[in-house]
Amino acid sequence: KYGHNNKNYCINLSLWKEKASDSSVYRYIKEDLFTSEIYKVEIRNLPKFIGFNDLKKFLSKHGLNPHKIKLINRQTFAFVTFKNEEERDKAMKMVHGMQWKGQVLSVRLAKPKADPILRKRVREEGEGEGGPPPSKRADGEEEEEPLSVQLANVVTPLWNVPYEEQLRRKEKHCTKYLSCLFFFLNTDNLLQLTFLISSLCVLCYRQTEYRNKCEFLMSVGADGEDKTIGFRLGKYKGGSCAVVGPAQTCHVSAEAKRVVEDFQKFIRTTAYSVYSPETYEGHWKQLTVRTTRTKQAMAIVFFHPQKLDEDELGALKASMREFFTEGEGKGSGVTSLYFVREGQRTSPNPESLPCELVAGETSIHEELLGLKFQISPHSFFQVNTGAAELLYSAVGEWAQLDQDSVLLDVCCGTGTIGISLAKRVKKVIGIELSQEAVEDAKVNAKLNGLNNVEFHCGKAEDVFPNILNAVVSPSVTAIVDPPRAGLHTKVILAIRRAEHLKRLIYVSCNAKAAMTNFIDLCRAPSNRVRGAPFRPVRAMAVDLFPQTMHVEMLLLLERVDYKSQE
Repeated sequence: KYGHNNKNYCINLSLWKEKASDSSVYRYIKEDLFTSEIYKVEIRNLPKFIGFNDLKKFLSKHGLNPHKIKLINRQTFAFVTFKNEEERDKAMKMVHGMQWKGQVLSVRLAKPKADPILRKRVREEGEGEGGPPPSKRADGEEEEEPLSVQLANVVTPLWNVPYEEQLRRKEKHCTKYLSCLFFFLNTDNLLQLTFLISSLCVLCYRQTEYRNKCEFLMSVGADGEDKTIGFRLGKYKGGSCAVVGPAQTCHVSAEAKRVVEDFQKFIRTTAYSVYSPETYEGHWKQLTVRTTRTKQAMAIVFFHPQKLDEDELGALKASMREFFTEGEGKGSGVTSLYFVREGQRTSPNPESLPCELVAGETSIHEELLGLKFQISPHSFFQVNTGAAELLYSAVGEWAQLDQDSVLLDVCCGTGTIGISLAKRVKKVIGIELSQEAVEDAKVNAKLNGLNNVEFHCGKAEDVFPNILNAVVSPSVTAIVDPPRAGLHTKVILAIRRAEHLKRLIYVSCNAKAAMTNFIDLCRAPSNRVRGAPFRPVRAMAVDLFPQTMHVEMLLLLERVDYKSQE
């Protein structure tokens, strides 16, 4: 069916390329850079009520490997991007005319997204041509807020809200999702819900200067100063690239601010410009700063080499080393300095890029609950160390561990939770995706004299089911601390099937995203979800992110005897 349309397909592709490249708002696709936007198709006439996973499985079943899928809610079409022209063309030829659940699918090329910055510029130029330029503020109109206030509204939106009110809002936020959980479970046990909510409390440790890790952009400042390091005033998709320095922000530590100030001095002494996401030119892109309570600091600079040769890059790194070890930046407190060649990466995750040590130690060390932890450039560690101590103390109290217990630490990062509880249990088994974090976790176990801890590297959905099935113990407790999106369905189903796992503590940084996990853990058994359900017993919110609406929620779930409950 698709064969006789081959000619029309080639003509349409040629016209699409010509039209896209003619417009300045699509300028980025003409650069010699990877972007899946030029390999995007639109699949139409999809069956109703299918989800993201359904479409992904359907495409994978036919040997297709999409780079990204965007399924429009309650619509019968989706945008799918691929990594190269060959995969895109294969998908178009294969899927067009294919039947799925009684629907005949159609595929066509999709227009790439316009660059937000350039689109905004074109729009403003068009408005300028159609009339006089925008006038200055009228007399008597309120002056524009200072840049420091504008930035505070972006990065710490609750900065001017009394802290007691911040806690009240966060408690209300968590209560809302706990109520939703009971609603979805269709339970009328209001007494249990009342107890669960009444036991919810928000703890805090430190309201300001609490972040031990910050990511700063390098760009032109909103005040016009070139080579400025700070936070972006708005989102790129909103047409904003300008940044404001962190000097007056309330959540960044004084140590991190000092590193930023000295690094800004350094890049302004170099001949290299900041990277421009508009033109894809320039070099300096990002600075990540990690600090510890032991007075160590790690700086990781991301640099686009463009067409610089190795000699030029070597000279730059040598000057950077000299500046921070012998020059003006010596007092910045940087004990570990890394250089990352950003370039055009194949993965959107900057943590996939190798780090080159320029000066200092390979890692920094932190103390938490009387234990020592090594932290490498890409390893996960809670951004608020003091509040993390409160969080882990609560986890230890709720877990009800003894010397016969086996503790499963899922998404363990550098092993902080499992290591902090290792002396109370028979064995700790940690699972983590990042190889760098796993290596740190193993070192941390040795640093603290522990020999009952083991760590496994891999995706939780691949590793966890086998480990869980291999554990033979009358007392098994799992602690899960997943990324913002929550746990993979395979992990949840494995937890439900392993009925020797009686207690589960779920640490969530996004209760809304974790709702699907909560429901699947607690819902009645079905053909898909096998094994006795859990029930929510206790909840707590720990404020790891003062001055923002983000909050960490702790949920204790215990296995129930479903037959007796029925």
